[in-house]
Amino acid sequence: MIALIQRALNASVTVSGETVGEIGPGLLILLGVEQEDDEQKAQRLCEKVLSYRIFSDENGKMNLNVQQAGGSVLVVSQFTLAADTQKGNRPGFSRGAEPGEANRLYEYFADHCRKQGVATETGRFAADMQVALVNDGPVTFWLQV
Repeated sequence: MIALIQRALNASVTVSGETVGEIGPGLLILLGVEQEDDEQKAQRLCEKVLSYRIFSDENGKMNLNVQQAGGSVLVVSQFTLAADTQKGNRPGFSRGAEPGEANRLYEYFADHCRKQGVATETGRFAADMQVALVNDGPVTFWLQV
């Protein structure tokens, strides 16, 4: 399971002109689900993302996690993160989880964020989404379990 996390001043996701998820300061989490992923990996990655210290403390040091900074998260399904890009000029998607399982684990990940006490918004699985982001920094990290 892969999370591309971006520290955001604000972020939103729109489907067919309708905003389906929106946050102020916090994290935009692009989530890729691979074939071998399961609930345990989803929990571990969620806990890693939420505890990752990438927000500034009173001294301007990256020392706070999203909860300590009072932020929220926007989780967006991003199957292309699981792409195989090693050969050729076209990505392969055989490493990605089947859609039903990917959706289940995506929802599980978002629910686990909520259970950790973090305000959590989501995109819409398998939809054509437009994601808007004001990246703060810019600060972007790739996390994988």
